[in-house]
Amino acid sequence: MRNKFRSFGILGGDKRQLYLADSLVKDGFRVVLGGFDSLQSFGDISIADMRTALVRSEAVLLPLPPVRADGSLNAPFGEGMIVFDEDEQALLRQKPIFTAMRDSLLRAYPALKGARIYDYAARDDFAILNAVPTAEGAVACAMSAYEGTIAGTRVLVTGFGRIGKILARLLTALGARVTVSARSASDCAYIRSLGYRCCRTDRLEDVRGFQLVFNTVPALIFDRGLLQNTDRSTLLIDLASLPGGVDFDAAEALGIDARRALSLPGKCAPKTAGEIIKTTVFRMIEEVNW
Repeated sequence: MRNKFRSFGILGGDKRQLYLADSLVKDGFRVVLGGFDSLQSFGDISIADMRTALVRSEAVLLPLPPVRADGSLNAPFGEGMIVFDEDEQALLRQKPIFTAMRDSLLRAYPALKGARIYDYAARDDFAILNAVPTAEGAVACAMSAYEGTIAGTRVLVTGFGRIGKILARLLTALGARVTVSARSASDCAYIRSLGYRCCRTDRLEDVRGFQLVFNTVPALIFDRGLLQNTDRSTLLIDLASLPGGVDFDAAEALGIDARRALSLPGKCAPKTAGEIIKTTVFRMIEEVNW
């Protein structure tokens, strides 16, 4: 694959970024890790401070999410809170930045407005590829928390987007009795054509008879009213991005086991997730007229 850049600075991130770094090095690229001080070393890959990583790289890769709520770099392998100073922001403005959640980065660092920032997580190809490890991670969460087997279990998947489609297929392959909710008549017809039971998301008044529920809709579907009409024995797993689709305070008060499952690719399949980031970034590099 053609690539203009020969060196990358990977700043912050979790195991996904470590596997990303390893994959890039195996492809012949130079990689410098910044924000990984607690590791001390990582094979033959250089670990440096932020400034050194920026100086020694032609392009920068930031994690998902790039920053925490306080504006510091998302760097679980770093030591202490890492914040880009003015000099580091000036260096960032000189290089192409490949990040997720571009708006979050700019809210934390408005001085980067006007920089060459490319959001890999905003692309459909990234989201579709990422749906597979997300769905597998969701099933792994259910298997660890649910005392029964997936086979024979009555399962509701709310939402028929990228994750909902793959999750429903995976659960069916494991022998679950799957119902999928959707908003449109066309989606409902598609769901039925695939052999799943179907209900309307916008007409959910009760959730009875399901042992497992996976929510993929990034809107408050499971409010107090719906939770009051949900079986207390149901395990509810929310996969939707924040703020999510479940009122967790109401669920706790009602005695419903509701769990938030975020960043599953990084937790359950970091190697695959790192490869997905690399593949997406390389496509973006090919598409831009540098």
